[in-house]
Amino acid sequence: MTLLPPGMPTSLDYPPCSVGDILAGTARRHPDRVALRDGEEALTYAELHEQALRCAQGLRERGIEPGDTVALHQPNSLRWTLTYYAVLLAGAVVAPLSPVLPPAVLREQLDEAEAVAVITHPAVAGVLAEALSDSGRAALRFVAEVPATHAAPAAAEAGSANLPLAELLAAAAAPTDRVSPDAVAHLSFTGGTTGRSKAVSVRHRHVVANALQMGCWRAAALPRLDEFGGLYTEQVPEAVGPSTLLIGESVLLAVAPMFHAMGLVTQSLCTLAAATVVVAGRFEPERYLADVQRWKVTSLAGSPALFHALLAAPGLQKADLSSVRLVSSGAAPLDSATYARLRELLPQASIGEGYGLTEATMGLTSHPPEQPVPAPLGSVGVPVFDTEIEIRDLVTRAALATGRVGEVWARGPQIADGYHGHPELTAEQFADGWLRTGDLGRLDAEGWLYLVGRVKDMLIHNGYNVYPGPLEDLLHQHPAVAVAAVIGVPDSKAGENPVAHVVLRGGFEPSAELRSELMAHVAAQVTPYQRIRAVHFHEALPLSAAGKILKTELRRMCEAQRSDRTSEE
Repeated sequence: MTLLPPGMPTSLDYPPCSVGDILAGTARRHPDRVALRDGEEALTYAELHEQALRCAQGLRERGIEPGDTVALHQPNSLRWTLTYYAVLLAGAVVAPLSPVLPPAVLREQLDEAEAVAVITHPAVAGVLAEALSDSGRAALRFVAEVPATHAAPAAAEAGSANLPLAELLAAAAAPTDRVSPDAVAHLSFTGGTTGRSKAVSVRHRHVVANALQMGCWRAAALPRLDEFGGLYTEQVPEAVGPSTLLIGESVLLAVAPMFHAMGLVTQSLCTLAAATVVVAGRFEPERYLADVQRWKVTSLAGSPALFHALLAAPGLQKADLSSVRLVSSGAAPLDSATYARLRELLPQASIGEGYGLTEATMGLTSHPPEQPVPAPLGSVGVPVFDTEIEIRDLVTRAALATGRVGEVWARGPQIADGYHGHPELTAEQFADGWLRTGDLGRLDAEGWLYLVGRVKDMLIHNGYNVYPGPLEDLLHQHPAVAVAAVIGVPDSKAGENPVAHVVLRGGFEPSAELRSELMAHVAAQVTPYQRIRAVHFHEALPLSAAGKILKTELRRMCEAQRSDRTSEE
């Protein structure tokens, strides 16, 4: 924490607040600041707060009680954030669900979250109706539907909605009862990159703590309470620098799915900074670049997959991106080649990475702001305020020495309670205030964290541990490679072989020669047991909604191909 700017403490005070207190505090302090832009629509913080209070009262009038779960099943839009705050102000629990889930999985998640109501959207209402048509649960009290916007054109005229959002908003903006910081705020589903998604129980105090950890970190600010108990942040003047998230002045272009931990908590982080959030919906390169220029965006946030696509956009070199001051990458480590290309594209901006997971509400580490010396290549940052990171042995769980690779364990005020309805899984991952992340990494002497893969992705070749992360980074350094993933493939003699799955950049074609060249490129820089044994070319790799490569799906594809070959023989 010695890397913090002058005037910033190494620890924060965390007021006993709810998520709704963040919106209330900022709305009173910055009432006329635009909170959300969605196409031609916009809401100021005062309007967002007032409409969220109306919607919260409308929910209460229709039977929603404190502790009830209301699912949000919508694409990104201005109204996603509005309904999110409304549910929390009503004292209810938000279950954010992916709008692209197939009906069967959607039904499973509604059941697991024990949702009593759903707020959906015309584009996905038909899928919800199908999911509910054969559900074994009691009927929902109601399904509300937000109006379609440019962010997601209506694709299903006939859905299951029986209540327009306008009816909820017609209620009076009644003040809400205080919500306990210990009340559950989110039932957030994990990404499912290593198996079935699980609902994580996240309390208001976890969200407030993580929003303050990440928000005060990026904005060089400290938490404050107003006379009514509203929470806001105040900047430390001597800590402010060129890439600081300026309170009341910053503009974020939001592409991360709002149902995912990164997009979900970023809403509160931006509210603390009174930032304007431009809702971009699905990533479309031309529109994305146009929004950056039109709204003078100062902050970009996304996953490596988004930045790979952005760097391949046809109009990129002609775009005026001079307003951008801060770029934040998450969901997976950013490879060194992509980092270098972003640095060349945005020389005026600070480019940093962060690391977190749903079980930690959202964020655990980040690159410190305003550093005179660039962060070490390959690092995902240092622990944010009041967060401890340990690297532990996979078998003994003993803490390992600096530089050793092991499982990342984390402790801090943002660590969630566990998995809703799964005490056995909770006991497995959460122990004595610590979270087993399932990620493999190492710490250097200065406390920077480096990730090398998931525990379940580590492979053993001839008795040696092989980590996918460094091999993927080497592949990304080859000029032909746009995206790369390495997995272990069973082998009767070696145990597992490292195998690469690659998407090529424009102008390169798959060939036996290029396959050999890529394998030689890696072999020249690693020990023999780490060499890539095969390369498979793809037009695209399977991605989660958050932009993570789904290695479980790659393994299934490989297994299916092996089965097909065996049956043919």
